[in-house]
Amino acid sequence: MALLPLAEAQTRLLALAGPVAAETVPLAEAAGRWLAADVIAARTQPSSDLSAMDGYAIRFADMPGPWAVIGESAAGLGFAGALNAGEAVRIFTGAPLPSGADTVLVQEEAAREGDRLLLAGEGPAHQGRNTRRRGLDFHEGAALLSAGDLMTPARLALAGAAGYAELPVRRRVRVALAATGNELVLPGQPVGPSQLPETNRLMLIAQLAGLPVEIVDLGILPDDFAVLERAFREVEADLLVTSGGASVGDHDLVRPALEAAGATIDFWRIALRPGKPMMAGKRGAMLVLGLPGNPVSAFVTAHLFVRPLVAHLAGASAPFPRTRSVPLGAPLPANGARTDYLRAELRDGQAFAAARQDSGMLSTLARATCLIVRPVLAPALAAGNSVEILDLA
Repeated sequence: MALLPLAEAQTRLLALAGPVAAETVPLAEAAGRWLAADVIAARTQPSSDLSAMDGYAIRFADMPGPWAVIGESAAGLGFAGALNAGEAVRIFTGAPLPSGADTVLVQEEAAREGDRLLLAGEGPAHQGRNTRRRGLDFHEGAALLSAGDLMTPARLALAGAAGYAELPVRRRVRVALAATGNELVLPGQPVGPSQLPETNRLMLIAQLAGLPVEIVDLGILPDDFAVLERAFREVEADLLVTSGGASVGDHDLVRPALEAAGATIDFWRIALRPGKPMMAGKRGAMLVLGLPGNPVSAFVTAHLFVRPLVAHLAGASAPFPRTRSVPLGAPLPANGARTDYLRAELRDGQAFAAARQDSGMLSTLARATCLIVRPVLAPALAAGNSVEILDLA
């Protein structure tokens, strides 16, 4: 069976389902969610000409003064009258410019003698200096955000300034997690000679942190066909992620149990190292990802498939992680027929691959700050050559 190229596997994965349904939530609850519709400005910002500094509102044509101070304009309480020739109004940052004013003389360049204002510095260099004109940020009707944009703190603030108290976003993605294997025990429990602490679910939950998810923890499932089939049939989620039991051994029962539960497998076995035996499919509307049991393989496939799929379901327009180029700190040999993701550390801006890349070694994964991406049949590289990396920390 030919191995599926990584890029094709990622494309096919996203084609299995579109984003989940939308819901409208209060603005504060939209943080970290993806927009389900465009955001069009419902108002103009600022809605009037404002002062950008503390000082005096004047007419630039009246420079270099003197002026008669006739009132005050503060944020939220503007000057009601109009400014005539030779007149000035004391003004504060964020306050509306009085009618007739077009410039602000900053207070550091002003001197007061009662209600008489004098120039005490060079003064504004041009008309409009130290002001923020109406619509400087945006005008009513302007397209500010697009469906598929992630609601970051700045974008939340922008939506609020644009007149929104609530936003349409994709609902949270319901993700069920299950680890399989008779050898697994919970962390902290006694570990026998043929047992292992189960850490993949914990790692996956942490990898999904920050994404809009609801986790359904199915715990550790034994290598028992009936138990697996029942769990896979009864679970209700948008995405089921399993770890372990995805290969071809006598005790690798995940695939046949999924199929018995009504799932269809879209692809299995990817030209990827680590993570070759990953599988993807559907059971009804629920997507299914079967990850390898080796922890590094589970981590890498979660980074390349689980996180992007959850982001896609949650409405992200660009769900896959982006690489960047850095120089190598040490040479690398030529790569083989699978895309390779090497655990590495960044030191002084250079990437150094870990000496040992065994997929069971959590210690090297814990020290890694990035993954070096080695394309299929990539040639050997010398120190100083550029490589693409995925940042981890």
